[in-house]
Amino acid sequence: MHNHSQWRNRRTVRLAGYNYAAPGAYYITICAARRGEVFGKIVNGEMIPNQVGATIRAVWHSLPRHHPHVALDAFVVMPDHVHGIIVINDAVADNACRDAARCVPTPATPATPATPATPIAPGSLPAIVRAFKSAVTREVNIMNGTPGATLWQGRYYEHIVRDEADLDRIRAYIANNPHRWKSSRR
Repeated sequence: MHNHSQWRNRRTVRLAGYNYAAPGAYYITICAARRGEVFGKIVNGEMIPNQVGATIRAVWHSLPRHHPHVALDAFVVMPDHVHGIIVINDAVADNACRDAARCVPTPATPATPATPATPIAPGSLPAIVRAFKSAVTREVNIMNGTPGATLWQGRYYEHIVRDEADLDRIRAYIANNPHRWKSSRR
């Protein structure tokens, strides 16, 4: 168990000064708690999700219903983690960012200071990821009868998609991830 001072002193991987509510495409990786292989298994280069993996997929695909300014791009559930691309649209725009390739950030993207004391902005990437992790955990704990059980690591990896070449590289990585899988338990 961690005390609050340990959490306050952890280094963030977020880009300082970047507004994570800004329209753009964001690549994320979220790992299972203790990297347990609890979401399914890889068979002949194909991910076969179990009930937990299927729940993760369902919640992922429901994100735009709960966050109308969000579109989804490439996504994969792996035995102990998920990869996905979330596209945040400008809520007042004409949905020009429905295509992730048109949503790469520009130098004119407004920035807001990011400090540990700054609350998570509604509609921002951290808020969307938190909602996703919470919804999956709630559903899985109901399904398994394990109230309060931890499913995810506390942190996640994020990358701001910078251009179309970056987007294409990330899409290919996500699509090929099951073929490259080597179980940590072999």
